[in-house]
Amino acid sequence: MALSSDSLAAFVSTKGAELQSLRTRDGVDYLWSGEEIWPKHSPLLFPIVGRLAQDRYEHRGESYAMVKHGFARDSLFEIVEASPHSARFALRANDATRAVFPFEFLLEVEFALDGARLDIRHGVTNLGDADMYFSIGAHPAFRWPLGDAAKDQSRINFERHEPAPIRKLAGGLLGRMKDSPVEGRTLLLREELFVDDAIIFDTLASESLVYCCGSGRSVAIQWEGFRHLGLWSKPGADFLCIEPWHGYDSPVGFRGPLEEKPGIACARPGETLDFTLRIEVG
Repeated sequence: MALSSDSLAAFVSTKGAELQSLRTRDGVDYLWSGEEIWPKHSPLLFPIVGRLAQDRYEHRGESYAMVKHGFARDSLFEIVEASPHSARFALRANDATRAVFPFEFLLEVEFALDGARLDIRHGVTNLGDADMYFSIGAHPAFRWPLGDAAKDQSRINFERHEPAPIRKLAGGLLGRMKDSPVEGRTLLLREELFVDDAIIFDTLASESLVYCCGSGRSVAIQWEGFRHLGLWSKPGADFLCIEPWHGYDSPVGFRGPLEEKPGIACARPGETLDFTLRIEVG
């Protein structure tokens, strides 16, 4: 579905409610084009973020299989509302989701363009009569570099100092701590950061950042409701994923039930939890 403002044009697919293009009026697309090395653009992660140990979890004495990042990114969403500059998509629990996630839910994703800014609201409603446990994450992939610049001229400027150690993955699960590569508020981007997969900030101070390059182009990102952040790329690929999350991969050695999983969110019966992402290009 195509959306537009006086400054931006966006395209959102009903598969996964995935943002697939974010293009300025001068024809520059800030999003990754989804090439063979990673054929995604901005997948939605729900009802888990990352991977579970042996791709399974326990809830109320039952064991359930769940693929990495959950099922939302491959699900077909309904278009609930649409206008030239906004759209709302919805996914409800169904027989296929109940087989792997035994909760009644409504997942809504609303996109709204305003000038050079795109607002994305993720609303998770518990339609059941018991507490619902889940994680949710955004996964937008931006071009790296932006415009005519070298990769090593790129950086991320965080809202606040980020001195806490980061986490790296071990066998696909949350592993060892490492010293933060952020110097004060600035992370200088280089491919070597991602040789061992993503950088995970599970103790995050900031609620916004600016991704900028030597070309003068930039992306300002602000989030609400999300508590964690992942940064990811593939060495040799020209994209950078900047991923606000609520939740992350299961820690190495974790064997508890879903409700005890570190980073998990809980929605009470009838409750809606909102997770908002704002992207402004410059």
